[in-house]
Amino acid sequence: MTLPLFLAAAAEHAAQPGIPERFGLEPKYIVMQVISFLIVLAVLYKFGIKPVTATMEERNRKIEAGIRHAEEMQAKLAAAQQESAAIVKQANVNAARIVDDARKTAKEFLERQTQEATAKASDLFAKSKEAIELEHRKMLADARSEIARLVVITTERVLARKLTEADRAAYNEAATRELVSNQN
Repeated sequence: MTLPLFLAAAAEHAAQPGIPERFGLEPKYIVMQVISFLIVLAVLYKFGIKPVTATMEERNRKIEAGIRHAEEMQAKLAAAQQESAAIVKQANVNAARIVDDARKTAKEFLERQTQEATAKASDLFAKSKEAIELEHRKMLADARSEIARLVVITTERVLARKLTEADRAAYNEAATRELVSNQN
């Protein structure tokens, strides 16, 4: 390409309409469209994007607060579970102690009742032995008095049949003397 050809090509290119002329763009309209776009952008930002962003930030804060609250509740739940486990363990220890105390008390009560029953049985045995002994003595005394009565009756009958009046009088005098001498 030589210079004249280059100039011819440049001239031809210059003669062709440029991009603004080809698309029908005029600078004054472009400036007005840019200003309209900026106004629409400002209105959208103020009434659309800013409230949505604020709502999203508020929602994020609430979500974070909820997550923190959930973590705190989880920590409190873990602490409550540990505390309840400790309370249950303490209750089991107390229950075991109470059962042991009850067993000891029951054993002591049983021993005391056994001792009291043994003492009562011994006492009843001693009293029954005394009652039997008294009954035996009474029976012996009754038997002696009955035997003495029978001996007297029998002796009286024997003596009444075989004794004469003189023998009876002698026996009566001897018995009277013995009684008088026994009384003195």
